[in-house]
Amino acid sequence: MVTVHEITARHLRRLRDSASDYLGKSVTAAVITVPTDFTDAQKNALTEAAKAANVEVLQYIAEPVAALVANDVRNFDKPTDKTVVVADLGGIRSDVAVVSIRGGMYSILATVHDYSLGGAQLDEILMEHFAKEFIKKHKVDPRQDQRGLAKLRLESEAAKKALSLGASASFNVESLADGIDFTSSINRSRYDILAGKVFASFTRLVESAVQKAGLDLLDIDEILLSGGTAHTPRIASSLQSHFPESTNIISPSTTSTAINPSELAARGAAIQASLIQDFETEDIEQSTHPAVTVTPHLTNAIGIAVGDQFKPMIQAESPLPLRRTITFKNTAAAEAVLLKICEGIREIKVTKPEPKAKTNGHKADDDSDAGSEDESEDEDEEIREKVWKVGTPLAELALKDVKKGTNITVQITIGADSDMTVSAMQAGGKGGARGTVGGAATNGSA
Repeated sequence: MVTVHEITARHLRRLRDSASDYLGKSVTAAVITVPTDFTDAQKNALTEAAKAANVEVLQYIAEPVAALVANDVRNFDKPTDKTVVVADLGGIRSDVAVVSIRGGMYSILATVHDYSLGGAQLDEILMEHFAKEFIKKHKVDPRQDQRGLAKLRLESEAAKKALSLGASASFNVESLADGIDFTSSINRSRYDILAGKVFASFTRLVESAVQKAGLDLLDIDEILLSGGTAHTPRIASSLQSHFPESTNIISPSTTSTAINPSELAARGAAIQASLIQDFETEDIEQSTHPAVTVTPHLTNAIGIAVGDQFKPMIQAESPLPLRRTITFKNTAAAEAVLLKICEGIREIKVTKPEPKAKTNGHKADDDSDAGSEDESEDEDEEIREKVWKVGTPLAELALKDVKKGTNITVQITIGADSDMTVSAMQAGGKGGARGTVGGAATNGSA
């Protein structure tokens, strides 16, 4: 009897040999990506299987983080603070993670998993479609025969992949059932209609992850589609229509610079391996220990209040400790400047459309009903926008003898204990203020 441990070790050996042949040198260590719900017991079992395959596990990295590393490697020198949803859409399961990137640090805010949603469901829809066509023409169900079912599944998967690249796909199987050859075709429009419910399920899964993180759709800067099923254009277009225009959907169908979704996680693991290959095992373990990686995060944004306006300097969910610096120009006519440092509260402003004027005159009941339906269809959608409100004041700094047009540099430093130090200085180092205030609100660890 072959155990799971032996099967895993055998699979790792094949991967090791394939990588060695491709690189032209022996592979003895690796960074391995795992789902976000992978347990410590599963990691330990995988480590033991890797040892049996003579592969040293340098580090385990979460699949959504690996995908982000691969996507953002071109911008490592200039990291951007943003909130990203990584949707890993596989063949038999889908995993979604909400990740905040602050100062080059990645923090997973929420994850959701669906173990029955994936590309296999799209295969089943195409199998059902072509099986019905075959039954209609030949009065025989090809799914009743195991060989016919296997041929139907294989060709349906090929048609799905073809529809990801082109507007139509052909379906050709020799001797599908009772020795009957079968040829058909399907266009993308028909496919999108047939699989509409499945595509809607992908969108709902992404939305549920955003809600679980306690965020609004307007808070999401990017959605990165990963996994083989992410090649399907309709998934990206459904997300585009559901999320605001400010959200950037990254997939092959939306941007020509998108990396192959099937390779994102593997690329990210390879990049991570190249970064840590010269480190000792003990150093890697210390750097990835929960005492180091699990840190408190800010609950609210912190910035400067100018009247009722709030200018964020540090975004919410930023891990501590941190330091941020901004420079702005004094536009006030007075030579004394008072800087108010406070927390900012993000709110969603909803503007409902004005009701349309009713038309004069009377119509028949039938016409009236039809008209009401038309009016409801033509109603404008409500407008939602993200606004900042000034929250709890944290510090005030006064600068004197500041001429109009002078640049002022403000620096905020927050330690791991959430104590905050604020300093402000004019350009050229003339005049400044500095002080330490009580801790900013944190949400524990993440």
